[in-house]
Amino acid sequence: MKPPSRASRIRLLVAEQAALRGARVGVVDVCNAAAAALPFDGAGVSAMFRTAASHPLCSTDDISEQLEELQLTLGEGPCVDAFALGSVITAPDLQTAETHSRWPAFAEAAIDAGAGAVCAFPLQVGAIMPGVLDLYSTGPVELDQEQLADACAFADTATMLLLDTRIEQSVLPLGLTPDRRLEDLGGYRAEIDQATGMLTVQLGVGIEEAFIRLRAHAYARGQRLAEVASDIVARRLRLPPGPDTDESAEQADGEP
Repeated sequence: MKPPSRASRIRLLVAEQAALRGARVGVVDVCNAAAAALPFDGAGVSAMFRTAASHPLCSTDDISEQLEELQLTLGEGPCVDAFALGSVITAPDLQTAETHSRWPAFAEAAIDAGAGAVCAFPLQVGAIMPGVLDLYSTGPVELDQEQLADACAFADTATMLLLDTRIEQSVLPLGLTPDRRLEDLGGYRAEIDQATGMLTVQLGVGIEEAFIRLRAHAYARGQRLAEVASDIVARRLRLPPGPDTDESAEQADGEP
């Protein structure tokens, strides 16, 4: 009997993860399946855009959640490069001088978060690239050719899911409540988009510049993008029109 293709095998692993959750197959199942099948400890996916604010979609644990946020906040890291270049980016050992030279802010922050290696796989079909799959390990990791091919197949599956290609659907067993982390963080995206939109009005700048200012403010204060976005939307924070400094952030006065 002919063995199943790599793509079929990977889709089966993803479907099994969805069955364990008792829910329809989602991007988070790709993350869980990839982390279980490959020599990694966790995974995350970020939706990436060239003309709008990028944002994390899902993650398997606290470290992967931090890594997704760190890269989007700092504007550097394997995820950012994978999206910009449209190619697989590997950092098999975050402790190396080469890694620190390439991503000086991210490498140190990722190590502090508990990561030892990060690999990023662009989610791409032709010219369409909706996001990036990140895999991390707490220690150094070197992928062989088979593992690399499997990781790319997981990325292909995530791409199909992000582009709304349904693989299968499961029924939620009675009494089973899925973990909040296992759901796509739609609210996260909505709040960041809303905050970015508010900044375009407050600062008189375009969407891209507004997101840069939002990201810079979060980085300067060691906060998550979601925290800063929440404060802006709730009008607890109003960014100044000039350069962002510790003294320049003002409490909102209630005006839009």
